[in-house]
Amino acid sequence: MHVSYLCSAQSYATDLVVCVALGCDMFDCVYPTRTARFGSALVPWGSLQLKNKQYAKDFQPIDENCTCPTCQRYSRAFLNALYPIDSAAKHHITIHNIAYQMNLMHSIRKSITEQKFPQFVQNFMKTMYGNSGSYPQWAMEALAS
Repeated sequence: MHVSYLCSAQSYATDLVVCVALGCDMFDCVYPTRTARFGSALVPWGSLQLKNKQYAKDFQPIDENCTCPTCQRYSRAFLNALYPIDSAAKHHITIHNIAYQMNLMHSIRKSITEQKFPQFVQNFMKTMYGNSGSYPQWAMEALAS
């Protein structure tokens, strides 16, 4: 018999990956939408604060590998210019953030069914934090348990 474990209010991508490793399989979190309202776009290497000036002339999509409607249609510069004057920017970033989180969970599920979850975790951590010296201590301790 399978028992589902709900993990509520886990927010960051690392939290989700570690909680899956610890046995959680359902999550309830507002983080992707809340952070979008503040101009933060989730990406595999962390987040982009799209309301910041550095994105004013950055004509790349939020994430070149993302297939969400926001990344297919709008640049970081467009969202940066739109953010202070129109709530549509927040909606576009929300769409992206939800797509990011859904893709993350899909990748986790796929790695589990293919029995490649440990490799997924290693690749995720390397992409998110770079070298292993930068990994959060709490995550390393939890994954070692």
